[in-house]
Amino acid sequence: ASIRAVFSWSCEQLSGPAARMFRLLGLHAGPDVTIAAAASLAGVDRAQATAAVAELADTHLIAEHAPGRYAFHDLLRAYAAYLARTTDSDAERREAVHRVLDHYLNTASAGGRILNPVRPHMSLEPPRPGVVPELLGYASETLAWFEAERQVLIAAIAQANDGGFDQHAWQLPWAVWLFFDRAGYWHDQVAIQRTAVDATTRLGDRARLGHAYHDLGAAVGRLGQLTEARDYCRQALDLHRQVGDRLGEARAHNQIAVLAEQQGRLAEALGHAQLALTLFRQEGHEQGLAKMLNGVGWMHAQLGDYEQALEFCEQALGMYRGRGDPLNEAATWDSVGFALLHLGRLDEAISCLRTALGIINGLRTGYYETTMLIHLGVVE
Repeated sequence: ASIRAVFSWSCEQLSGPAARMFRLLGLHAGPDVTIAAAASLAGVDRAQATAAVAELADTHLIAEHAPGRYAFHDLLRAYAAYLARTTDSDAERREAVHRVLDHYLNTASAGGRILNPVRPHMSLEPPRPGVVPELLGYASETLAWFEAERQVLIAAIAQANDGGFDQHAWQLPWAVWLFFDRAGYWHDQVAIQRTAVDATTRLGDRARLGHAYHDLGAAVGRLGQLTEARDYCRQALDLHRQVGDRLGEARAHNQIAVLAEQQGRLAEALGHAQLALTLFRQEGHEQGLAKMLNGVGWMHAQLGDYEQALEFCEQALGMYRGRGDPLNEAATWDSVGFALLHLGRLDEAISCLRTALGIINGLRTGYYETTMLIHLGVVE
């Protein structure tokens, strides 16, 4: 009670907008917040949010602990949440949480499209009035945003799950998938994908549940838990078949192929890759077709059929040039280099592998870059 009294003296000096911002920031799930997220939380424009947050900082109720990022002391966060519960209605609080979840979902979804424009598009509901998403530009800026917001995004997913925002609880894990996977945050990835599975199960949405199981299987596979990962991907495949999602089937076959390769079942891996290739071709899905031409080529290479591998991978390479999908283009250059290496065409192999590394440079994809460096090291 005495601590509340001390805090109340500071809060009584605040303007109305700053006092409201203070209360609503108590509802924010993450460890810190930007001006744009604070604006969405309060449903005000950036100028109003900047003024309110600056007033809070001037009275030492919040601190700018990193450029553009503001954080509470834990006791002040608890007091702000207490004031929100006792001052603002349930509907007002829920609307504020909805806005800030929309903020992170819309920004992350746009960021995912920047990192890979050909990833399957997720249809979102229009954001709530007053939402001010971040405006991301180049891949480097997008990667920096995801890194800075990583813990906030994890907290937002948990808040959505606990608060009954089931659409956000599966859409946010989908939106952040690329960054978490490429940056190697696989333990976090598994946790948030389990949340997505729970949310889509509650919604009774078999189509989305299939995608959630696919992404969970891929994340578990990254951690080497291949049998469990395979089970999830099989569930994804069954669900996609039930709802007639042939592109989902293709994605599941591809992931099962990847897992089978890791388990040393190369003929089975090639079979699933060929099924994925056929489905993408039948559906006229050029991005998936290019990816699986490389995938089938890679499996041929693992089986020692390097001429056949080169034929498939060079087809894929021709499709990737100029498509704005640097990671998969780099992976295809790597496959071509790997095949050329085993055909004894060493100078060409080195050139291809160096091209792959040049494309991937700066994308913060440590797992893929390491694999390519290993292949180049074998040649040189």
